[in-house]
Amino acid sequence: MTTPQPSDSRSDATPGALASHAQLISRFLSGCLPRSATSMAQAGSAARHLLRWTSIRHIPIEAIDDHVVERFRRHRCTCPRYSACQLREPAYLNQVRRFISFLEDRGAIVVPSDPVDVGSHLDAFAEHLTELGHSRSARLGYFAQARHFAAWLRLMRIRWSDVDEGVIDCFALHHCHCLIRAKRGVRVPGTGPAQRRRGARRFIAWLRTRGVLAPYLAAHDRPEDVRLAAYRSWLARERGATEATIRRYLHEARRWLPTLGPDPARYTAVIVRSIAIEQGASRSRSSARMTVTVLRSFLRFAASTGACPAALAEAVLPAVRRRLATLPRYAAPPTIEAIIASCGGTAAVTVRDRAIILLLARLGLRAADVWRLRLEDIDWHHGRLRLHGKQRRSVAMPLPQDVGDALLAYVEGSRPAVAEGRVFLRAQAPFTPFRSASEIAGIVARVLKRGGITDVPTGAHMFRHSLATGLLRAGSTLEAIGAVLRHRSPDSTAIYAKVDLTMLLEIAQPWPGDASC
Repeated sequence: MTTPQPSDSRSDATPGALASHAQLISRFLSGCLPRSATSMAQAGSAARHLLRWTSIRHIPIEAIDDHVVERFRRHRCTCPRYSACQLREPAYLNQVRRFISFLEDRGAIVVPSDPVDVGSHLDAFAEHLTELGHSRSARLGYFAQARHFAAWLRLMRIRWSDVDEGVIDCFALHHCHCLIRAKRGVRVPGTGPAQRRRGARRFIAWLRTRGVLAPYLAAHDRPEDVRLAAYRSWLARERGATEATIRRYLHEARRWLPTLGPDPARYTAVIVRSIAIEQGASRSRSSARMTVTVLRSFLRFAASTGACPAALAEAVLPAVRRRLATLPRYAAPPTIEAIIASCGGTAAVTVRDRAIILLLARLGLRAADVWRLRLEDIDWHHGRLRLHGKQRRSVAMPLPQDVGDALLAYVEGSRPAVAEGRVFLRAQAPFTPFRSASEIAGIVARVLKRGGITDVPTGAHMFRHSLATGLLRAGSTLEAIGAVLRHRSPDSTAIYAKVDLTMLLEIAQPWPGDASC
């Protein structure tokens, strides 16, 4: 006995519409790449299922977009000969989207026209990546994300001229079902938000440099909050703050300025204290101190202009940091030599890392000193380095033999030949300088990991502490150590007196009584 097929009482598809649908599906299947019979059957079923559902819902073909596909995926399927289980299969939905792409290419679904010819610019972008000297994996990654971004914009019906940082963030965080990133129904791994955001930004920036898109208004060119602009001027003019300090203070102030409100006359002690007290658990103690310091500074600025009462800055107590309260974290001289020895080899990145480690270990430079070092700062003839340290001061330092040899090996043999004044560059194309001094600390971490060296303090400043501790234990005076470390105040060097155990034993007094507790 044959089971009768359920009828679709809601469908009003005419014989002409059904014939038209059959022709579309036939052309779609004939244009598919050679596939297995199972895959072809699934493609045909997915296309027929979509057209059947849109007919039931009275959705014209030309109106199908990603939102319609999402409704189709979520609907409680009662369509004849189809099952809701099919809608939970990624491969089945990918066939639906391939069918929609086919309809778009044939003009059955009208895609808003865009003046940007994505195809030609994608090809030119690939050539640009090759010219920059990127590795094959980097080129493929950037190019794949550019294609992915283009496919997603088309899917979301977003014009290229409307792309901004918000659109890029949506792309980076979207739940990917784009055909460009799918393989056998499963999204290709390794394309998380960071990779998507980096690839989209790179492609958009390149389109803007070519004049394809209007120039982007950079963050530092955008209109700044008038309070922050005035605060910036006050810090530079009245407080004599450096550019780095101003940048840190403004970054912190932007975080809680909306909480204060737009009118300084309405600032209250309750609001001010809530900013200092109600901070996330993830913020460190030093971050909380920075909040208090900048908050008090901003309130003093506002009071200096008469915008708020002067006493409001005292609503939060100063962030006390006890001087000389901690011990410097250092490594023993044999450990420092083992770290230097782990940078052996002739690879460009190893030669660069050895020069950086020697600058940190032999001269006790700060990470920012290494980051700022320029080719013209090296006086090869007299064996000196010109360093640009804190407080806008420049000072000449002698260049030890092993440090000079390592620098010369890097500059002559391993440094990329690019028109850039900074000494240390990234080892991969496009060979740009490091973005900040924090990348020097990252290099130190990679050197330690590469050499299998554990149980040592982390960070680039560890070498500075280790140099000072070694000099002190070798008999150098605190004045000499302060000169090597370029300290302006003897108080900055006094912390190393705590690690001179020999001297401390000489001046230690016996414990009163029989024994110490």
